[in-house]
Amino acid sequence: MLLSAIDIGSNAVRLFFSHVFEQDGQIVAEKASLMRVPIRLGEDVFNNHHISEEKILKLIKTMQAFKLLIEVAEPVACRACATSAMREAKNKDEVINRISKKSGIQIEIIDGVEEAKIVSAVQNLDMVKNFNYSLFIDVGGGSTELSLMSTDGILESASFKIGTVRMLSGTVKGSEWEKMQDWLQKLNKNFQKILCVGSGGNVNKLAKLYGRVPEKTLPFTNLEYAINDLKKYTLRQRIEIMGLRPDRADVIIPAGEIFYFIMKTMNVRLLLVPKIGLSDGIVSMMYREIKQTQKK
Repeated sequence: MLLSAIDIGSNAVRLFFSHVFEQDGQIVAEKASLMRVPIRLGEDVFNNHHISEEKILKLIKTMQAFKLLIEVAEPVACRACATSAMREAKNKDEVINRISKKSGIQIEIIDGVEEAKIVSAVQNLDMVKNFNYSLFIDVGGGSTELSLMSTDGILESASFKIGTVRMLSGTVKGSEWEKMQDWLQKLNKNFQKILCVGSGGNVNKLAKLYGRVPEKTLPFTNLEYAINDLKKYTLRQRIEIMGLRPDRADVIIPAGEIFYFIMKTMNVRLLLVPKIGLSDGIVSMMYREIKQTQKK
């Protein structure tokens, strides 16, 4: 079943097509194609609380292009979700209405807890089965979503205003780090044998460059080395020598620092990086909903 998802994030906007099916009782989402446009709505919102006209026009053009691609691909269903930057933009209603009129795409703004639940909807991970609990960590441009899972489903979810673009803009409050630390320490106290699972483009790249690729893992010591190693290069060198995209080269270090903070607080030595994200969660949830409807 071909499904598509639009993820309007604080750093980039993505159109994801995926073939979704069931295998051994698990939902599997295989990427068919992904288009990514680095609009960086968070640059406006985290500093000025508004999305500028320039970025609104870019977003509208992007959604119009996405609409055409969706019409050609003909997925069974599509869901468009906006996260942290759109949540906090004072002119979000205007932006959503203009996009709807110009492209026909209806955007749903999801809160942080819902975002965490969507990401953790992807559960076809063999390594997870060996642990009592799994902490899904999704680091975005504007926020970090955390979801503690067991075999019975989601036990705890939280969202914190700590993200890569927000860090670059210098607008992350110290109290937000303290809130996240307190939340993580409570998990450590109340639950045992927790596996940390990382998602998002930055941790995928960190794992590819510095992790154990065949195992899809990033050890804590490797992450620590990665942060220090990346800081040796200038932004230009990260682009030209390391081959990072310009919109990845600056946010990859803040992303690494967020994962480092979480792993250190949790005293976790290994991070599973299965290359999943919000888009994978969206299509997995849509698949479940469609199957439930078909059974009725």
